[in-house]
Amino acid sequence: MEEMEEELKCPVCGSFYREPIILPCSHNLCQACARNILVQTPESESPQSRRASGSGVSDYDYLDLDKMSLYSEADSGYGSYGGFASAPTTPCQKSPNGVRVFPPAMPPPPTHLSPALAPVPRNSCITCPQCHRSLILDDRGLRGFPKNRVLEGVIDRYQQSKAAALKCQLCEKAPKEATVMCEQCDVFYCDPCRLRCHPPRGPLAKHRLVPPAQGRVSRRLSPRKVSTCTDHELENHSMYCVQCKMPVCYQCLEEGKHSSHEVKALGAMWKLHKSQLSQALNGLSDRAKEAKEFLVQLRTMVQQIQENSVEFEACLVAQCDALIDALNRRKAQLLARVNKEHEHKLKVVRDQISHCTVKLRQTTGLMEYCLEVIKENDPSGFLQISDALIRRVHLTEDQWGKGTLTPRMTTDFDLSLDNSPLLQSIHQLDFVQVKASSPVPATPILQLEECCTHNNSATLSWKQPPLSTVAAEGYILELDDGSGGQFREVYVGKETMCTVDGLHFNSTYNARVKAFNKTGVSPYSKTLVLQTSEGCNFETQSASYSQLVAWFAFDPGSAHSDIIFSNDNLTVTCSSYDDRVVLGKTGFSKGVHYWELTIDRYDNHPDPAFGVARIDVMKDVMLGKDDKAWAMYVDNNRSWFMHNNSHTNRTEGGITKGATIGVLLDLNRKTLTFFINNEQQGPIAFENVEGLFFPAVSLNRNVQVTLHTGLPVPDFYSSRASIA
Repeated sequence: MEEMEEELKCPVCGSFYREPIILPCSHNLCQACARNILVQTPESESPQSRRASGSGVSDYDYLDLDKMSLYSEADSGYGSYGGFASAPTTPCQKSPNGVRVFPPAMPPPPTHLSPALAPVPRNSCITCPQCHRSLILDDRGLRGFPKNRVLEGVIDRYQQSKAAALKCQLCEKAPKEATVMCEQCDVFYCDPCRLRCHPPRGPLAKHRLVPPAQGRVSRRLSPRKVSTCTDHELENHSMYCVQCKMPVCYQCLEEGKHSSHEVKALGAMWKLHKSQLSQALNGLSDRAKEAKEFLVQLRTMVQQIQENSVEFEACLVAQCDALIDALNRRKAQLLARVNKEHEHKLKVVRDQISHCTVKLRQTTGLMEYCLEVIKENDPSGFLQISDALIRRVHLTEDQWGKGTLTPRMTTDFDLSLDNSPLLQSIHQLDFVQVKASSPVPATPILQLEECCTHNNSATLSWKQPPLSTVAAEGYILELDDGSGGQFREVYVGKETMCTVDGLHFNSTYNARVKAFNKTGVSPYSKTLVLQTSEGCNFETQSASYSQLVAWFAFDPGSAHSDIIFSNDNLTVTCSSYDDRVVLGKTGFSKGVHYWELTIDRYDNHPDPAFGVARIDVMKDVMLGKDDKAWAMYVDNNRSWFMHNNSHTNRTEGGITKGATIGVLLDLNRKTLTFFINNEQQGPIAFENVEGLFFPAVSLNRNVQVTLHTGLPVPDFYSSRASIA
């Protein structure tokens, strides 16, 4: 029963419904609360004016929500009438249930009549606090809404079932225990609220106050009010209109309000709707039963997860302890080997010490004896033994010289513990998926007939095996560094073809691809070996300096949409008066590269820019405005270098129609230099340039240029480079 309590409370006041009325949207309100949230509408929106204009189609006129916004989740808690300057703006409030409601635009006039009989301001509007649907009241006001007698009966039975002490119905925060009940007002009061809200004077002095328990009994014994027609208060409901879905009386039928509608007996429809509600409740009861069983299942899962977690943790600890024990045992074995080697080394060194000590003692004795013999003055006696002593001395000296003074053992231990495989295995120690949702994809196949290289670009194509049944979500393409180094990822995606730009000229690359899905990755495909273009090798006067060159054109795929291409993409102009950027098709990351651009058309003194850029350079501004481009822009009189919108090195000398712009990118020395008509324009423009660069130009519709590639560098630059 307690779970039903929220269904029995008014969304405005948060208390049990008192004389509930049914709105056309099927939601309920206390009659007093409905009166409190009424808002007066403009005259032009009244039902009378609508009926006069022929637009009224029902007793209740819903507001045009495009013209009036009484509630919005996006506002700041305020509702207002759009389009009516005279309409008041009133802040919205929240009921105890958390539902946003609107207070009355003006306080109701003092009256002693019941809420149903009290006059309602003309042109009043009410907004349902639950679904926020607004409607304008007709002349009947709140009397036009049917009373929900069934809800009143349910509330009475619910309150009778509560054994707790009766609470005051007027306390704002924590309700106190009621001390009296007014039979006329049908309200329970505590002493402070009775003195404040029900003083014993004036008309209230005639009201009868009884103890709360007696009031509860009188409520139970009071006869149930009979539902009467909202249009004819003296008539009881006796029939049911199927189209209007509402009970009606005989007088409503006699007046012809439902003449074309299907009308059935009230008792028959009552039984029919009860049966339909019972059937609907059976289905809902099954769902509620399933939900309860599901909750039991979830709670059981919580317990099982906790038990499995404890068991799994114990198993994990046992496995790790076993690994630690095995490691300790191996540690003891290795330490035993070290100790054995230690004892062996000590024994060898000690034996050598003992042997050397004895021999040194003998040598020292021989030396002392010889010294004493030398002191003798008897020549004949000396000569008798001198030859023998000399032979003994030489023999002893020879014995010391045959490796005797070299240690037989080193101090270093010739043992090296290789623990890297074990450490790698420990780092790779992880949980394995016991049940894979699906297998990994099959190994992709590189399509050799579609793989090729052009200049310093490589295009690779692959496919899944024809009989593969496992779908791949994507592919990972890997290339090495062109020098046999480690592989690196260059593409991850769903496509089965990829072009890689900016590779080194005259280099050999290894490529491989693998597929992946949610389960994991496939094995790598076979490795494909790719050879980039050698270009052309220009030998200069200095044998130590050479240049690899490439032929390329402008790239329509990466250019701004305003760029116009012709002459096999070697000539470009623009359709816009603003500067637009176009890149070359080939990128450079090492070597020396030189290309030229001839000015085919030059009108109104524009300032085109020439240089190099990254692939993601901005295409709708002049080259050099961002940090992705290094450029020289030039007009008919002078030029400037520009990078990241920084202008430097103004140099005299401009361009005209027929002029030639040269760009020299020396990635060996990390410099960028510009030329105009075969003369260097200013100093070296940029230094410390590293990375992948694409030839670039920015121009507008007043300029047209043609690209020339595969050119040697100017002679004076190559001579200077060879000297440097």
